[in-house]
Amino acid sequence: MSLTPVLDADALAPGTAVRVMVADREVCVARTEDGQVHAVDDLCTHGEVSLAEGEVSGCTVECWLHGSAFDLTTGEPTSPPAFEPVEVFECVERDGRILVDVGES
Repeated sequence: MSLTPVLDADALAPGTAVRVMVADREVCVARTEDGQVHAVDDLCTHGEVSLAEGEVSGCTVECWLHGSAFDLTTGEPTSPPAFEPVEVFECVERDGRILVDVGES
């Protein structure tokens, strides 16, 4: 397990998300309005749609297709129709880069 650099920190504005590839996995990296960075599995558990294309609000990311929202810290759905959580990954901002660990060696 190791942190992998995925993008420059200034490429991710507050209140936005982006899809990145880490160890052959699609990951949604989001920055909340307060500047915290988070990483979750990019696919909505309801419709298998990219969460990075959705809206970041507070500490949630909302799927653009059916409106399911997921807590960025726990992965738990906060609104239907999704009822299964998304996987959460370690995500840090260090030396001007955002790094993610998807737990694969």
